[in-house]
Amino acid sequence: MTISIRPATPADLPLIAQLIRDLAEYEKLAHEVRFDEAVMGEKLFGERPYAEVVIGELGGAAQGFALFFHNFSTFEGKPGIYLEDLFVRPAARGSGLGKALLSHLAMLAVERDCARLEWSVLDWNEPAIGFYKKLGARLMDEWTVMRVDGTALQQLGAAARVSAV
Repeated sequence: MTISIRPATPADLPLIAQLIRDLAEYEKLAHEVRFDEAVMGEKLFGERPYAEVVIGELGGAAQGFALFFHNFSTFEGKPGIYLEDLFVRPAARGSGLGKALLSHLAMLAVERDCARLEWSVLDWNEPAIGFYKKLGARLMDEWTVMRVDGTALQQLGAAARVSAV
């Protein structure tokens, strides 16, 4: 079956939303999905896009996606690509689509003079970790992901406004 990768368009927004929900279900994080589809559409396809999406197709049917954005390495002095989400529908796994999506992002990183392509993976997701290692990825065990969100983000932001006065 023919594999193709194409940039997403605004018409793909319902598909992207469903693929994100499918990914969240697989990761046992469906309860974390809170996006408003219209707002996400503006953030992906509006005047200032914050991320990009590519759709992976098998025989012309959408079976997966990758959502990514640029970050910046101060040590390298160059941008990088951060893969936020990669998902291939269960029926399409083993078809080569996941590798094609990652290869496409690697190609974009090279074309855009990026220093690296990186992402996070849940520590229990052994099939994904094994897949990534076969592609040459390495675990960054010495790094721990940190996050501020929700109320803590609001409070931290409010602290900046107070100290700037």
